[in-house]
Amino acid sequence: MPKFAANLSLLFTELPYLDRFSAAAQAGFTAVEILFPYDLAAKETRRALLANGLDLVLINAPPPNYTGGEPGYAAVPGGTARFQSDIRRVLRYAKVLKPQYIHMMAGYASGEEALACFVENLRWAADFAPDQMFTIEPLNPVSQPDYFLNDYELAAEVLDQVERPNVGLQYDSFHAQMIHGDALTIWDRFKAQIVHAQIGAAPDRSEPGRGEMDFAALFKAMDQSDYQGWVSAEYTPSTRRTEDTLIWLRQ
Repeated sequence: MPKFAANLSLLFTELPYLDRFSAAAQAGFTAVEILFPYDLAAKETRRALLANGLDLVLINAPPPNYTGGEPGYAAVPGGTARFQSDIRRVLRYAKVLKPQYIHMMAGYASGEEALACFVENLRWAADFAPDQMFTIEPLNPVSQPDYFLNDYELAAEVLDQVERPNVGLQYDSFHAQMIHGDALTIWDRFKAQIVHAQIGAAPDRSEPGRGEMDFAALFKAMDQSDYQGWVSAEYTPSTRRTEDTLIWLRQ
């Protein structure tokens, strides 16, 4: 079976933020990801990680604009200076938190200008922080209307143009199923570029074992492809207690 991590932005949300780390560890997870850890001082999150023996797999970037802007804009033309400033801030957090990956959110845009902007910003980040791994992730148009990176073929094209060893593909079974109708086929087609994976059922983004997807087949395919990365549980629990949804983890 793959090695599983817990997304603490979606799992264990019945608990206060800092209590979720111990809950994840008690449930058997040895790594976590946090979508936007910027509300709290980085040292507090780092302390919770260390106290519970947890690795931090991933955070998202750029950080949200709390004045009303969108949470991601790496592909939105005209924001290069702001992008570089915000990524410097993200990297200050990363220096303390030590995430394996930083997911670069493309934002809401379209067209060739947006593609060029996204590629340019990714190259800049990769060159500015060559020891940090970055990811890009296609998001489905039902959950994220008008999101620029909305297709795995487009993601592969972006990676081909960026041509940096520290930028890779982030796979999400929920988004892959919603975009292309077959998350397993998408895994098989793009596995060579995938450096991080997330799982959730479609169409409601609940826990594995619900919906239309065969997770046993997906996990088998991951094993057979010799994937060595983390597989993060990034779903909305269908019950009040996250622990009650972890049957898939025990099987």
